[in-house]
Amino acid sequence: MMPNEYQKLAIRTCSIPYDQKKDMLMHAVLGLTSEAGEVSGLFQKKYQGHKLDPEHLEKELGDCLWMIAEACTALGWNMETVMQTNIEKLRARYPEGFDAEHSLHRRANDI
Repeated sequence: MMPNEYQKLAIRTCSIPYDQKKDMLMHAVLGLTSEAGEVSGLFQKKYQGHKLDPEHLEKELGDCLWMIAEACTALGWNMETVMQTNIEKLRARYPEGFDAEHSLHRRANDI
């Protein structure tokens, strides 16, 4: 499945009306932090004797992805463009792949 197709299919299940972009974005941001917390919680359970359930992890990561799709939609962006922008940023920062030196000494305005 392609990113923009995913975004289109995911947003069909959004409960926030399409014309309420500010509420949609807020829902996405709050939901992403909540879902990321659920991912974290799966790993935290290790210290309570639980084993990591890969299927549960996959579903929670999918929920994070859904929230990112909602945020992109609220902002009028498509996921493919956001993904491409991220790769361009990483290529500029790490032209030969990850390098700790480049990580420690970024150029000005490299966010």
